[in-house]
Amino acid sequence: MQIKDCEVRVIQGDITELEVDALVNAANNKLLMGGGVAGAIKRRGGQSIEDEAVKRGPIKIGEAIETKAGKLKARFVIHAATMGMDFKTDEIKIRDAAKSSLRLAKKLHLKSIAFPALGCGTGGFPLLASAKIMAQETFRHLREDEPTLKEIIFCLFDKEALAVFNKGVLSYLEYIVHKLQNGPFTTVDAVIEIDDGIILIERSNPPFGWALPGGFVDYGESLEDAVRREAKEETDVELEDLRQFHTYSDPKRDPRFHTIGTVFTARAKGRPKAGDDAASFKIVKFDDLLKLDYAFDHKKIIADYLKIKK
Repeated sequence: MQIKDCEVRVIQGDITELEVDALVNAANNKLLMGGGVAGAIKRRGGQSIEDEAVKRGPIKIGEAIETKAGKLKARFVIHAATMGMDFKTDEIKIRDAAKSSLRLAKKLHLKSIAFPALGCGTGGFPLLASAKIMAQETFRHLREDEPTLKEIIFCLFDKEALAVFNKGVLSYLEYIVHKLQNGPFTTVDAVIEIDDGIILIERSNPPFGWALPGGFVDYGESLEDAVRREAKEETDVELEDLRQFHTYSDPKRDPRFHTIGTVFTARAKGRPKAGDDAASFKIVKFDDLLKLDYAFDHKKIIADYLKIKK
């Protein structure tokens, strides 16, 4: 499947035969290459791979380093430490190892990388759990880290593991990309008290009308940061005594698409003025709030707020 400019693939085969920029080795933190994938890489690529790795070790569990790939068709081997010498692993170690491998690929300006099932050999970690952890880190990397990668391959040795990774990687990523990313979208709104009323804005974009200051939450932003940002952009005021009021989730609350909105109450710090995202603003006294026509479900929100305030 395609995520941005990168093709994500799940295949059955021998990872040591792949012609990619880098193979990932599920390593121990001393970078000794004994059995499993590590042993297969050393047998096919040569002792020089382990010799170079050991000179750079030990490394912290979850970290990754690269070596040349010896006789392999790959350019590099990325040694990602999923365990210590006790050969025990867990979710955090596998997640950090996958993350470190992807970040190292970016640092090396790699275009293609191949992963085995991290932690599932000597470490004995469940295949499906490993697949989902690696899928999550793949999605995070491709969305957040401005990657250089154009191809990410998950290479499994047998049909059973292939079936599990098709479910845990491809089906899981399809769900994230085509279902979760299509909504519902997260929004915030603010009931901003000032004098003996609240601040309302007149929307400059459809749906038009009067509304509470607010908007969409950006990726990587908290609800609190988002509502403070929107209030500043639309009214030029800072927010004091910020408190969550209620979350509204009716799929029909927004005529554009399904949104889930968390409403905050706050006091205004400073005097308002219309920002770039609002056509105008006004301060409406509490007794007059329900006399106006509003966009979205903001009349219901304000009615709920007034009941609590009384």
